[in-house]
Amino acid sequence: MNTELLNRYQQVLTRIETARTQCGRDDSVTLLAVSKTKPLADIEALADAGQKAFGENYVQEALDKIVQRPDLEWHFIGPIQSNKTKPIAEHFQWVHSVDRLKIAKRLSAQRPPGLGDLQILLEVNVSDEASKSGFRPNEILDVAEEVMALPNLALRGLMAIPARAESLEAQRQPFRQLRELLTEMQKRFPQASLDTLSMGMSADLEAAIMEGSTLVRIGTDIFGARHYA
Repeated sequence: MNTELLNRYQQVLTRIETARTQCGRDDSVTLLAVSKTKPLADIEALADAGQKAFGENYVQEALDKIVQRPDLEWHFIGPIQSNKTKPIAEHFQWVHSVDRLKIAKRLSAQRPPGLGDLQILLEVNVSDEASKSGFRPNEILDVAEEVMALPNLALRGLMAIPARAESLEAQRQPFRQLRELLTEMQKRFPQASLDTLSMGMSADLEAAIMEGSTLVRIGTDIFGARHYA
């Protein structure tokens, strides 16, 4: 048993619950364990402890894990190359990183109908960083309308990876912007199930939860720092 891993996992769950209660929220916040580069044994240890949702960035690595644990909920959260949309559409339940309309159209066309709708989020370049992918905030309403017309997809909300910030208030500002953007979408498209804000990672999950995050993506604080060969 990996005691350190399970201790870190419980500490993250405690942080999430503390942040949620301190800001007076009575809804739930989902923990997505970001398991990229991590072995299946670690994933299985967390699954045994009750964790069911896992996030992956690299398609082939993820497929090797999914085939062994198809019972878990798999989220693709990394950059999407056009030539990788087919396996993503065929094997994942969620995609957080839809950053171009072309990608949404390919996922729609390649999703096997028998699997049900692929749950997707639009990635927003909320800090307007040249190095980051994602839609500009002023594009989102028009893009959302086009995406919601595509078959085999269910648009659920937004995802962002803001620029790093040190103070709590500086961390909260881009998350607030994303929340306000989702509120605009909900008003424009009241018939849609727009209920998901994927925002917040190890360094800023408290700020994200204060601003309404419904799903936090945590890797390092659960699995420890990644080591590259």
